[in-house]
Amino acid sequence: MQTSSPSCSILYIPHGGGPLPILGHEGHTDMVAFLKTIPERLGQPDAVLVISAHWEEKIPTLTAHASPPLFYDYYGFPPETYEIQYPAPGSPKLAEKIFQLLGTQGIKANLDKKRGFDHGMFIPLIFMYPDAKIPCVQLSLTADLDPSAHLVLGRALSGLKNRNILILGSGFSFHNMRAFGDTLPDRKNIEFDQWLIHTCTDRNLSPEQREERLIQWEKAPHARYCHPREEHLLPLHVCAGMAGKPAEVVFNKEVLNKRATAFLWQENQS
Repeated sequence: MQTSSPSCSILYIPHGGGPLPILGHEGHTDMVAFLKTIPERLGQPDAVLVISAHWEEKIPTLTAHASPPLFYDYYGFPPETYEIQYPAPGSPKLAEKIFQLLGTQGIKANLDKKRGFDHGMFIPLIFMYPDAKIPCVQLSLTADLDPSAHLVLGRALSGLKNRNILILGSGFSFHNMRAFGDTLPDRKNIEFDQWLIHTCTDRNLSPEQREERLIQWEKAPHARYCHPREEHLLPLHVCAGMAGKPAEVVFNKEVLNKRATAFLWQENQS
């Protein structure tokens, strides 16, 4: 059922392994079903801002192309995965608005008029909004991978809350490439996942406590096993920083035999 009135939604998702979801890979069945149905909760946004795990720059950078091409940033897959089409329009106007918004918060940013959309954007959106009609903008992570800086980046985006925009943090709550596919129960994965859910959803945590836990995420159980490199976690920090309140778990099932979680924050959410 769609929300009764349009408002900003903030969503952090797992986007799976490269183009495997498009290929019908059985390890992505539950994730694909989730991506297809979550728009019932989100409604139809006027635009989508994607923070993808697959783009890092020295300073936050926004796509500012009116018709961005797709950037097939994966390797060794069947030829048809390099012919995927998702011709969503860009929105230079929205990119400029966000660029100015960041500037007013003291965050230096760039506009990139050439870069295309990477698979952290087009893979999930193919399932979520398959008609590819909604204007999209991507926002990069910063290459320092500083969790505090990404929370600050999220807070700087709070001026978008009064708009009918979907903020999509596209990453993976578990991202140890060597461990994917192992069919044995993974206690380390589960313990980190439980820590992450507690951190993001527990209403008994103050905003300061929640933020400190996210900044100190490496102290979580088995943190570096679950994220040898944290680029797939940091879109969550941007989302949490922007939301400034507890999240709701909207997905918690296995993807590639590992427990993965999606979180949702909505402005009309109590």
